[in-house]
Amino acid sequence: MKIVVLTGAGISAESGLATFRDPDGAWAKHDPQKLATPEAFAADPALVHAFYNARRAQLRDVAPNEAHQALVRLEAAFGRDFLLVTQNVDDLHERAGSKDLVHMHGRLRSAWCRACDTRHDWDDDLSTETACPACGKTGLMRPDIVWFGEMPYRMDEILRALDCCDLFIAIGTSGAVYPAAGFVDIAANAGAETIELNLQPSDGTALFNDYRHGAATRIVPAFVDELIGRP
Repeated sequence: MKIVVLTGAGISAESGLATFRDPDGAWAKHDPQKLATPEAFAADPALVHAFYNARRAQLRDVAPNEAHQALVRLEAAFGRDFLLVTQNVDDLHERAGSKDLVHMHGRLRSAWCRACDTRHDWDDDLSTETACPACGKTGLMRPDIVWFGEMPYRMDEILRALDCCDLFIAIGTSGAVYPAAGFVDIAANAGAETIELNLQPSDGTALFNDYRHGAATRIVPAFVDELIGRP
C-alpha cells in the first residue's frame, strides 16, 4: 500500500506553535500582505525579517509531539511506499525522525540567497546586512519560505505520489489553502481511500471517505496503530 500524508498547522499546534487561521493565530495579528509576499519583502525587508526571526526563534522552545512521532512509526512500517508532505515551515517532523519529507512551503531554518540562488541551513536571525555564505553579497538573503503568489516546492513530485497512492491522509489542515486543499480530489480521482484527521471539521471534510476529529496527539497515534496492526 502506498501512502501520502499531508500535514498542516494543526499537528504542530499541540507543541505550542500558533496556527495561522485560528482567531489567536499569527495571521490574526499581522496582515499577510505586509509580511508574506515578495512585494512586502521588497517594500520593507526589515519588518519581514523581524517577523520570521521571531518565528524561527520560537522553534527553540518547542518539541515534537506524539502525532509527529506516530508518523515516524508509520514511515518505518511502509518505507519507500510512504511520503510525508507538510505545509508547515517548522522542523518538528525532522526532529521527530521523519526522513521522506517534502516541505512544500519551505522551511524557517533555511535561508535563500537571491543573488546566487543557493539555500543554506539557518538558525540565526536574518537582516538586510546578512552576507550569503556562498557568494558574500549582502541584502539579498531572504527566508526560504513560499510566500503568497509563489509556487510551492516539489509539486511535480507531490502530484506523482498522489496519482499513485492507495491512501491519502490529511492531518491538521484547514482545507482552505490551495493547492494543498485540492490534494484530496487528486488522490480520490486516482482511486485512493482518503481520511481526514483534524481537531474539528475542515472546509473540505465532505470530500473525504472518512474522518476522525479530535486532538492530533490522540487520534493520529491511534490511527497509525490501527494501520500498522499494533495491538
